Amino acid sequence: MGIQGRIPVEFGQVFPHGVYATGQAEPLTNFDTKRQEIDKDTGLPVWVVDVYDADPAARHKASAIRVRVIARECPVLPEPVMGPFRPVEFTGMTVTPYVEVSGRNPQGEPITRIAYSYRATGVQAPGGSAAGRGGARPAAGKDAA
Repeated sequence: MGIQGRIPVEFGQVFPHGVYATGQAEPLTNFDTKRQEIDKDTGLPVWVVDVYDADPAARHKASAIRVRVIARECPVLPEPVMGPFRPVEFTGMTVTPYVEVSGRNPQGEPITRIAYSYRATGVQAPGGSAAGRGGARPAAGKDAA
């Protein structure tokens, strides 16, 4: 059987130019229950970190990315280095491709594109220093991403 589900990747493969977080990690809230999402594979809480891809060739809309972090405690991000921008790296990353419908053409057919969902098990400052609680510590049990 081919690859199914989450595909393990290295941070540098996904973001060769790095990323910058613009705020702190926040709980990912379930729209229906208004409670924090729990990862179905690990049972751990899901946090979200909004980042901007530093790739100069990235289109503006494509450079804003949400990375879900599966961790027992809320990840603490490094201090900002310029304005609100915090350089970060994610550990234990996985990517899941999916088909996104962005509208319909004049004939009523869906307009689609391949999109990606990013998950990680930790966040740290670039170069490998842990960013604090929920940082690079691996999750207990199965692969948490």
